Amino acid sequence: RTDYEAIVTYNNFYELGLSKSEPSKNAGRLRLRPWAVACEGEIEKPAVIDLDTLLTWFPLEERVYRMRCVEAWSMVIPWLGFPLAALLRRLEPTSRARYVQFTTLLDPERLPGQRSDVLDWPYVEGLRIDEAMHPLTMLAVGLYGKSLLGQNGAPIRLVVPWKYGFKGCKSIVSIKLTERQPKTTWSQAAPDEYGFYANVNPAVDHPRWSQATERRIGELRRRPTLPFNGYA
Repeated sequence: RTDYEAIVTYNNFYELGLSKSEPSKNAGRLRLRPWAVACEGEIEKPAVIDLDTLLTWFPLEERVYRMRCVEAWSMVIPWLGFPLAALLRRLEPTSRARYVQFTTLLDPERLPGQRSDVLDWPYVEGLRIDEAMHPLTMLAVGLYGKSLLGQNGAPIRLVVPWKYGFKGCKSIVSIKLTERQPKTTWSQAAPDEYGFYANVNPAVDHPRWSQATERRIGELRRRPTLPFNGYA
């Protein structure tokens, strides 16, 4: 497992700053309550769900997952959360639901990085419905047995361990089931570098660097990257 201090101080969360150290310094701006998640789109039971209510619906479980960043570094994180599939089943997707779209909070006061034009805010990510229903896909609300901190995507974020880390939408306020593939933030900003599916693949390099190996945070030597991050 990656050291807790490394997990909470080495972060990609552009909404809280562009460098790896800025998110932890700016996370105090992100007020975490009250918080609600709008569940909408191609579902039979749309609702705006208060997060504290949502957390009473499902038992929380710890899952230790590898996290592989598209930038060729990685961590091993003990997440605390519940399967996304459990929530989706409760919402009852319609027969037209083909994808699930996730959206991050849009609030430049709480997420000051949104004042920049580095990306088109709010941050949007998406999965095919079968990927969203996969038993490994989870919504995390904590790590190392503690509540998530802002820099790690608090209070609720997506974790998909076989995909590059940018697929893990943070600080989620909307989950929308759709018939059409969502226009996700990075695939719109740089489609040649960040595809919609973004499965970890050591045989397909990023245009600017190799994906064959990775730097595990806290280790000196690089290690081979596994197809689908070892979750195939």
